[in-house]
Amino acid sequence: MTSYTFTRELRLLTPAQFKSVFNNPLKASSADITLLAISNGQEHPRLGLTVPKRQVKHANQRNRIKRVIRESFRLHQDQIPDADIVVLVRHGCLAMDNAELHCLIEKLWRKLSRRFNG
Repeated sequence: MTSYTFTRELRLLTPAQFKSVFNNPLKASSADITLLAISNGQEHPRLGLTVPKRQVKHANQRNRIKRVIRESFRLHQDQIPDADIVVLVRHGCLAMDNAELHCLIEKLWRKLSRRFNG
């Protein structure tokens, strides 16, 4: 049975972990969100989020976007390839409500899975 938690081992924590993803990633992107990923050699995916202040001014908006992305990751982690994934968010996410954002990120998870498997 799959555990649907978001524990510390499922997160990218250090700058070195983020940097390794930025070096030579596979990409899955839309106009508002980009996923960068590299294989991590572990038995589970790990997630890192970057929601810059320059793109999303207010903390409550940044937190809402991060919360929706983390929730989507938590629910779909068994379908996501074993990779280190960094999510880059742009300004267009502000106009989306939670359902639209969830739908977009779900589509990007599938796109990323196809890139890893295909």
